[in-house]
Amino acid sequence: QEQLAESGGGSVEAGGSLRLSCRTSEYTYRNYLIGWFRQAPGKGREGLAAIYPGGQQTTVRNSVKDRFTISQDNANNTVYFDMRSLKPEDTAMYSCAAGEFRGLSLNPDDYTSWGQGTQVTVSS
Repeated sequence: QEQLAESGGGSVEAGGSLRLSCRTSEYTYRNYLIGWFRQAPGKGREGLAAIYPGGQQTTVRNSVKDRFTISQDNANNTVYFDMRSLKPEDTAMYSCAAGEFRGLSLNPDDYTSWGQGTQVTVSS
């Protein structure tokens, strides 16, 4: 089980921005696919973005790619998830996860290790 630690969640007003961080071990960072997901109350888990830091490959869900970006920080074994123009419907628990790299997947079933999550609340 790989270890991942999220940070950066919080409460913001609509239109605001947040940066989420997912820190992991160097081994996980260089060898695994890392994804960002969210789950709102009463809804299923939604894959938002994924990155394979070892190959510098990324993907972002079409519905959010005009507002959200994913990036890597090799010096700190950290994946960032930048969110701007936040909307109340973005309110959810956000989690990062690691999985074996078989392509840039946004399917939660392709991930085997999960962080604790960080809450994002957007007020109108």
